[in-house]
Amino acid sequence: MAATFRLVLSTSLVTPARINRTGLETSNKSTVRIQGGSVNSRAATAPGRSGGGVLDRPTIERPTPGRESEFDLKKSRKLSPPYRVMLHNDSYNKREYVVQVLMKVIPGMSVDNAVNIMQEAHINGLAVVIICAQNDAEEHCMQLRNNGLLSSIEPAAGGC
Repeated sequence: MAATFRLVLSTSLVTPARINRTGLETSNKSTVRIQGGSVNSRAATAPGRSGGGVLDRPTIERPTPGRESEFDLKKSRKLSPPYRVMLHNDSYNKREYVVQVLMKVIPGMSVDNAVNIMQEAHINGLAVVIICAQNDAEEHCMQLRNNGLLSSIEPAAGGC
């Protein structure tokens, strides 16, 4: 989520035309968007001057309850323990189909990686598909199962 800033400058040396040429707005309200909320303030106009003034103390608007910022989500993913998504060999699915499902379900899975995982599961009976946070591992496992593959998750010893 990109932070956006709108700021009202007020000085007797800067004219509204100059502010417009530099890309700044000349309105009496400024909004500063911050990850997870925004800060609003109003510029007070001095008598006899147009557009000049002093910014009042900003008030902070909190995000709606239950809505987490992108930073909070990344932090929670890093703190959750890592899990392995395991692919089990079966005698029902063709190798090409297994590769297609792996590429469809796992984000960023290349053809070469999918083929290697499929081969390892075929030869050894079991292969690690991905190591990720528990919630993501459960989701990947369910998607693999929904596509007819045998899969499971287990805690990983190391980090993600």
